Amino acid sequence: MEQQKSLARPVSIASSADVFAWLSRFINMETGQFSTSLRLDRMEVLARLAGHPERSAPVIHIAGSKGKGSVTGMITAILEAEGFRPARYTSPHVTEYRERITQGNAFFDESIYIQAGRELVSIEAMLRHTPASGLPFCDPPAADDREASFFELLTLYFFLCARCAGCDVMVVETGLGGRLDATNIVDPLVSVITLIELEHTEFLGNHIGAIAQEKGGIIKPGKPLILAEQAPEALEVFKNIAALCHAPLYYLPDVADLQHIQVTPRGTTFSLAAKSPALFPRSMDLFIPIPGAIQARNAALGLVAAKIAFPQLKAPSVLRGLQDFTLPARFERILDDPIFIVDGAHTPQSVEACVETFSALYGKGGILIFGCAAGKDAAAMAQILLPHFTQILITTPGTFKVSFPQGVYDTFSAEAASLGKGAAVFYIPETVRAIEKALEQGREKKLPLLGTGSFYLAAEIRNKAESRCLKSF
Repeated sequence: MEQQKSLARPVSIASSADVFAWLSRFINMETGQFSTSLRLDRMEVLARLAGHPERSAPVIHIAGSKGKGSVTGMITAILEAEGFRPARYTSPHVTEYRERITQGNAFFDESIYIQAGRELVSIEAMLRHTPASGLPFCDPPAADDREASFFELLTLYFFLCARCAGCDVMVVETGLGGRLDATNIVDPLVSVITLIELEHTEFLGNHIGAIAQEKGGIIKPGKPLILAEQAPEALEVFKNIAALCHAPLYYLPDVADLQHIQVTPRGTTFSLAAKSPALFPRSMDLFIPIPGAIQARNAALGLVAAKIAFPQLKAPSVLRGLQDFTLPARFERILDDPIFIVDGAHTPQSVEACVETFSALYGKGGILIFGCAAGKDAAAMAQILLPHFTQILITTPGTFKVSFPQGVYDTFSAEAASLGKGAAVFYIPETVRAIEKALEQGREKKLPLLGTGSFYLAAEIRNKAESRCLKSF
């Protein structure tokens, strides 16, 4: 009842900050979701009330467990270099909410955020006042059927911004899963699925096949699927869904070869040779200013998706788009003394890729700050990380999502004890204190630092690295 009264108060939208302050009233789903939170019927009603802004431009739709944010950004950068006006939707943000909703890889003009925000507030009010007979929900409707979630409203806000700005293509990353994700009201030119891992098992299923089934829900009848290399169990699921949907399947290992991958502190170079001249007639030498072999694979997936969606795409646009592409918290070097890298890796495979790159560039024996949200496989990540560091500081990964840092510390300590050697593990729940301690030790012992386990932790570290409390060291 208190929330209903709060939402009913008049809303003044004079800036993008006002829109996100209003949206923050709805942050109840991302902090404590439950399985019935995932639904499409209410999102479809919101889209209908808004005049279907999701249909205002063609869409490239991306799902997956790891790399989907990078792939989304790379596709956007390539299309922008080709001359398109792309709108990009991704999550989570690292510094501020506008990062989730952009024109190209830059913010929309403030007037767009304001105009779309005013529409959004009006549409949410329309939903709350829609008669039960106008809602295609279960009969009788539940009490909260008219209470949209944060992610539903944020997704609608993106579509409204794209329409207001007259964008000619939308590059859309899913939030959670795929089949019932709020973004899955789109009818895309192509669907893209990155590598699948065990994640969000409480919502998506407890084995790779079940998770692939949920992610595969973005595959649409007759629309191409561009698919990253997968474990056999996931690949079989995706092949079956694509066949049922009569969706042409472009499996990356079958359509392109990646060669000569070289990773340096300034980025990643590689060669890509398409196996079909219909994609690109000859090999391309490419560069991305983000270190990591995984980024070469992300780039290959992204450029194949962009080319299938827009066959007129030219090779120089690919080169130019990728060489200028950056994204926060993707193996980002935020300090030089000591070297401090932040990365949003939060699954075992992404953590493994991150720490392999870190160790290859800066050696073993550095200092790690680690924190992860509830529901993540802390034990598997501990096994990967422990051998690479002399000190590991377990802390709280921000407050946006539920976390249990004491439990993560207990898990890392138990894994360290079972190894009988490796890193010394410390528990510093206050994130600022953990960062200060790591910097102090890093400078004293001349050791490199890595912060990973959560995009929210990466955001906390980046924010603090820019603040006075760290500049004083």
